[in-house]
Amino acid sequence: MKKTIIVFVVALLVLAATAIWFFTGNVELKLTDILYFGVIVLVVSFAVFIGIRRLLSSRRGEPAEDELSNKVLRRAAGLSYYISIYMWLAIMYFSDRIKAEGHTLIGAGILGMALIFAICWSFFNFRGIKNE
Repeated sequence: MKKTIIVFVVALLVLAATAIWFFTGNVELKLTDILYFGVIVLVVSFAVFIGIRRLLSSRRGEPAEDELSNKVLRRAAGLSYYISIYMWLAIMYFSDRIKAEGHTLIGAGILGMALIFAICWSFFNFRGIKNE
């Protein structure tokens, strides 16, 4: 139950910090800023979805983590790791052609990794894992 509350608190803090960054910036809004904000909202909504599922399962008396959820998490982490390596290679290849600073590329890569993990987890969670 404590982990569930922490998920909601961290999600709220990330959304608050992102909103402060988004609305107090003195620069004009660019497409990349809006894209970053959208990806952050998507990742936070993924965390809230997981928190709601944990809260509902704890109210039903089910364990927070079972063998299937651990297996889904491991499989999603493994696949997202391999996809993220190729994403970082693409970022390195196109970094000379893109007119962006290094910290912007690193931030985009980290958000990309989180998005890739969310997609992989959703795929394995809703599709299921075949017996090995």
